[in-house]
Amino acid sequence: MDQRLALMKALTEASGVPGYEAPVREIMHEALAPLGAIVRDNLGSILGRKDGPADGPKVLIAGHLDEVGFMVTRITDDGYIKFQTLGGWWEMVMLAQRVVIETSGGPIIGVVGSKPPHLLTAEARKKMVEKKDMFIDIGASSAAEAAEWGIRPGDPIVPICPFTPMKNEKLLMAKAWDNRFGCALAVEVLRELQDGSAPNTLFAGATVQEEVGLRGATTLANMVLPDIAFALDVGIAGDTPGITKDEAQGKLGGGPVILLFDASMIPNTKLRDLVLATAKEQDIPVQFDSVPAGGTDAGRFHVAGHGVPSLAFGIPSRYIHTHASIIHRDDFDNAVKLLAAVIRKLDRALVEDIKRG
Repeated sequence: MDQRLALMKALTEASGVPGYEAPVREIMHEALAPLGAIVRDNLGSILGRKDGPADGPKVLIAGHLDEVGFMVTRITDDGYIKFQTLGGWWEMVMLAQRVVIETSGGPIIGVVGSKPPHLLTAEARKKMVEKKDMFIDIGASSAAEAAEWGIRPGDPIVPICPFTPMKNEKLLMAKAWDNRFGCALAVEVLRELQDGSAPNTLFAGATVQEEVGLRGATTLANMVLPDIAFALDVGIAGDTPGITKDEAQGKLGGGPVILLFDASMIPNTKLRDLVLATAKEQDIPVQFDSVPAGGTDAGRFHVAGHGVPSLAFGIPSRYIHTHASIIHRDDFDNAVKLLAAVIRKLDRALVEDIKRG
């Protein structure tokens, strides 16, 4: 397993739902520390800083540490776990899935309970089970036994899916590609620019609590006050049955994705065009996406300070916000190459031109 795959494996298999990102942050700290000075805000977002010319602009590139998951809210008298979702979940993908509850005494495995089809009426089979009616079975016989095992309200609950290269080894299945992909991309771009060829100071890392309202992006951008910012996040792959091209255009292996629009931001057009021109120079394919609902950390980056030209940049992923998602290795490698090439161009004169719009 090469260095990039090893980093992806470590990041995706780590637990890190919103507000509980410490295990992922530790991995990022270990990866970033040899590449630059470590910078952190007070919510837990983390960056590696590589200094450039004193008069150069500040460039921020960041994924987010957190993944969608759950939190324990109550233990029933019979020992079942009631929970709160953290981030966006669709009920259809939750039932009968394995999870791990991270307790003070160690991890405890459970499964989201489901009623066998034999017990469902024809009408009931047509209805979706609501989140409020779901529970997690950990094998406890009572609330007292669950408490003895160390479970308590507030414990984070994390989906289970080991990092798995598929039969086509360029396809990589794991939990949390949204957004451990962005974490890995930030590290690898910073590694790529260790030769000192960038005419700027680069801040590369990841925010906290993106899935619950872009919270870490707000504090991190206000701390760094960058001149240019890139939110590194996955796009929605549309190359599966049932998704139309009007819903999602990206496909695995088709190249990095530029987000043209989402509910939180319209990207800076000069920055967008710089990325497109650089992709053409580097002979890297680029894809486009737009998401009318939801947003990325760029939605907070671009309104920090007096305003920051920003772009949401990533790669497509199948089945995000579920237990198992899939990306393509070529898309990742091309994203590293393209973003590093763009950052090498961002000197003070070019950045000021982008700011003028």
